[in-house]
Amino acid sequence: MQTLKLHIYKPGKADAETKISIPLSVLHISEKLLPKRVKDTLEKEGIDLSELSSLFAKQGPKGKLIEVENPTERLVILIE
Repeated sequence: MQTLKLHIYKPGKADAETKISIPLSVLHISEKLLPKRVKDTLEKEGIDLSELSSLFAKQGPKGKLIEVENPTERLVILIE
C-alpha cells in the first residue's frame, strides 16, 4: 500500500519536528483529521491535499514529490 508522508522540519534541524503518514487509499477522508498547524503549512504553500488525492486515484509516482523551504520551516512531501 502506498503512503503519503508529510515531514515538517525546523530550520537547521536534521530530524522532522512533525511526521504524518497517510495511506493513499484513505487520503480523501484523512485530510479532515490533520492537525491545524499542518493544514496551515500546506495551505500557506498552496498545496491542496484533495488535488493530490485525485492525482493518486491511479498508480502515481513514488519518492519525493516536493520540498518547500522558507525561513521558518521546511516541508517535504513524498510517496512510499
